[in-house]
Amino acid sequence: MLTFISYWRAAAIVLNDLGSSAFYAGGIAEQAVGKSAPWFILGVMLFAFAVRSVYVESCSMFTRGGVYRVVKEALGGAFAKFSVSALMFDYILTGPISGVAAGQYIASLINELFATADQHGWIPRAMHSMFHGTPQIDVNHAAAAFALLVTCYYWWENIKGIEESSDKALRVMQITTVMVVILMGWAFYTVFHNGASLPPLPIPQNLHFSAEALGFLKNTDLGKSVGLFGILIAFGHSVLAMSGEESLAQVNREIASPKLRNLKRAALIIAIFSFVFTGIGSLLAVMIIPDDVRVPLYKDNLISGMAMYMVGPHILKLVFRVFVVVVGFLILSGAINTSIIGSNGVLNRVSEDGVLTDWFRRPHRRFGTSYRIINLIVGLQLFTIILSRGNVYLLGEAYAFGVIWSFTFNSLAMLVLRFKYKGERGWRVPPNIRIGKTEVPIGLLSVHLVLLSTAIVNLFTKQVATVAGLAFSFAFFFIFTVSEKINKRKFAHVEQQMKEHFHLLHQETIDREAVQVSPGNVLVTVRDYNTLNHLRWTLENTDTGETDVVVMEARLTGYGSADRDLAMEQIFSDYEQTLFTKAVSIAESYGKTISLLVVPARDVWSAIVQTANAMESSAVVSGVSSKMTGEEQAFRLGQAWEAMPEPKRQFVFQVVRADSTVESYRIGPHTPTMKTEDVHLVHKIWLDIKRIPGTEDIHHSDIVTLALTRLSRDYSVDKDDVLKNLKKGVRGAPPATTSFIREPDGDGSSQKRTEAPRREQPMPPVTGPR
Repeated sequence: MLTFISYWRAAAIVLNDLGSSAFYAGGIAEQAVGKSAPWFILGVMLFAFAVRSVYVESCSMFTRGGVYRVVKEALGGAFAKFSVSALMFDYILTGPISGVAAGQYIASLINELFATADQHGWIPRAMHSMFHGTPQIDVNHAAAAFALLVTCYYWWENIKGIEESSDKALRVMQITTVMVVILMGWAFYTVFHNGASLPPLPIPQNLHFSAEALGFLKNTDLGKSVGLFGILIAFGHSVLAMSGEESLAQVNREIASPKLRNLKRAALIIAIFSFVFTGIGSLLAVMIIPDDVRVPLYKDNLISGMAMYMVGPHILKLVFRVFVVVVGFLILSGAINTSIIGSNGVLNRVSEDGVLTDWFRRPHRRFGTSYRIINLIVGLQLFTIILSRGNVYLLGEAYAFGVIWSFTFNSLAMLVLRFKYKGERGWRVPPNIRIGKTEVPIGLLSVHLVLLSTAIVNLFTKQVATVAGLAFSFAFFFIFTVSEKINKRKFAHVEQQMKEHFHLLHQETIDREAVQVSPGNVLVTVRDYNTLNHLRWTLENTDTGETDVVVMEARLTGYGSADRDLAMEQIFSDYEQTLFTKAVSIAESYGKTISLLVVPARDVWSAIVQTANAMESSAVVSGVSSKMTGEEQAFRLGQAWEAMPEPKRQFVFQVVRADSTVESYRIGPHTPTMKTEDVHLVHKIWLDIKRIPGTEDIHHSDIVTLALTRLSRDYSVDKDDVLKNLKKGVRGAPPATTSFIREPDGDGSSQKRTEAPRREQPMPPVTGPR
C-alpha cells in the first residue's frame, strides 16, 4: 500500500541525510588529522561507491533491505540485535550533530552580521557597553540551544504523525543544488584568480594527529612510524562523511518499477552529488580559507568560511553566506527529522520481530503514532545535545562509531550470504572470480576488509566514540535480549489462544478471494478500540448474510518496518489483538460475522483506497477523526483515488458521528447532482429547440453535451473569464477540486461548503449498510 516514487525523489530523500555531512565532516577531519584531511574525505567519498554497491546487492535480494534484516538473515538474531544497536547509536547521534551544526552556522552568521554592523557604526553604545565591545554570542551554547529547540519541534511533529514527503525532499535538494553550483563555480574562479595551492598530500609525514585523534594510542608514535596504520587512522576520522547510506536500503521499497534499475540510478546520483559537494567542497575549503582562520574560526562551518573568502564585494559574499546558512538549516534540520523517523522505523521493525515488547509500540490515543519509541529516541538525543554543549567535534567523533560498525556488520552479512544463499540476485558487487564451482566475491571481500580494519582502528583511536558507542550498544543489546525473552514467554501462552480466536493468513497482496468476501462488500476502517461506534452502525444497517463486512486496520509503517516473513506475534501485536477481539465481540453481540484485515501502509488514504479497490468494496465506513472533518477525509481519499492506476472502482465513503448520524461522499466519477433550477433551464432550452423543425432526435443530454463542449473551449481560450463567471454562480466559497461529492440531501439539493454539516441518514449504496 505504497505510493511509488521516481529514482530522482529517492535520491533526494537519501541526500537530505547524506548531504548534511558536507557541512561539518571537513572541519572535524581537519581538526583530527591536519591539513591533509580533504584528501581522506575524497577517498571516503570514492569508497562510498563501493559501500553503496553492497546496499544495492542487499536490496536486490530482499524486498526490504536494511542492516537488521540482512544481518539477521545471514548471522542470526544475536548479531542482528548488536548491529541494530550500533545503527541506533548512529541514528541517535545524527540528530544532535545535525542540529548543533545548523546552530553553529546560524550563530556564526549572527556574529558576522554584528561585526559588519559595528564596522558601519550601526550598533548602539548601550549594546557596546553590555557586551564590552562588538556584540557577540557564545556560538557553542547558541548552537546547543538551537538544536534543542529544533529537536523538540520535530518530536512534536512526529508525535502528531507528519507525512514524509518526497516532494519536500526534492525541493530541498533543488535549492541545495543551486547553492552547490554557485559555490563550486565561485570557488573554482577564486582558486584560479588567487592561485591557491592544493593541500599537502595524504602521506604519513604530512599527518598531524591531535591528542584526541589518537585516543588510547596518544602516548605512542604508531600513527607516524607505521605508515598504513596512520592512513587508516586518518581514514577512520573521515568516515562520517558517508553517513546516511542506510537510508538507501530503507527507501528502496518505495522506488517505482523497474526497481533495481531505478535503485542503481538513484545510487549513481547520490554518489556524484555527494562526491562533488562533500569531497571536492572540502578540498576547495582548505584551498580558499587562510590557515590562520580556517580551524580557529570556521572549523564548524567551513562552507560559511568559503563564502567569506571568495573573490568579490563583501556585501555579495555576506548575502551568499546567508543563502548558505538557509540551505544548511533546511538540510541539517531535515536530517534531525530523518534521524527520528529512521530510528522509529528501525525500532518498530525489531518490535514487530518480537524483539521489543508491544509496550513500546502502543499507539498514541489521539494520533495513533508509536509515541513511546519517539519519546525514547528524542529523550536520548536531547540528553546528547546537553552533554555535548554544542561541540560538533565531540559529536562527530562519537558519531563515527555507529556509522562504521553498521557498515561493517552489513558487509559481513552480505559476504556470508554469498555462500549461504544460492538463489538468484539481481546484481552482485564486482569483481567476482570463479574457481571451479565456487564464486569468490573479491569486491565484496575487499569492501568488508577495509570497513573491518577501519572499525578496529577506530576502537583504539576514538576514545570517546569507543566508550560511548560500546556502552550504548551493549545497553540496547541488553534491552533487546531481555525484551525478546519476555515476548517469547508471553506468546508461548497466547499463541494457541489466538489461533482459536483468529484464522491467521499472510498474503503478499490484498486478495478478495483469500479473504473470502463477495464483491460489493463494506469496508470498515478501525484504529482505536475505544471508538468503534461506526462498526456498530454498520452492523445494525447491514445484512451480513447478503453483504460481507470487512474490518480493516492500516498499520502505519516507516523506514525499516517489516513487510514479509512475519510470525504470529508480528501479524497481531498486543494492541491489534485487543482491537480485533473487541471488533469480533461487537459482531457476535449482533449475531453477525465479519472478516479481519491488517494492511501495512505508509499512507493511510492510499491504503484505504487500494484495499477498497482490491476488495471490490461498494462502501467504506469510518469513524470521526480528531484531526480533520469528514469532508477533508473524503478529499484525501479522492486524491488517493486519482493517483491510483487503472482499473479503479467507485465507492461511497461514509463518516459515522458519535450520535450515529452520517456524512456520505461518493469517491470517483459519478453523475453530478444538479439544482432544480438547472434542470428546469435545460428542459426550457430543450422545449424551445423542439419547436424548430428537424430537431426530433435532440435530447436533454445533447444540450448538456454541447454546453460542456463550449465551456471546455472557452476555458482553454480565456480561463480567467470562465472562472469569474463560474464564481458568480456559486453561493459561498467554491468547493475544492476533488474526486468526491457529498451525497445529496433529501430534497435533491447539494449542501454548500459554507453551511454546517447537516445531520442526515445516508443514501446507502446498493449493497452497503441500510
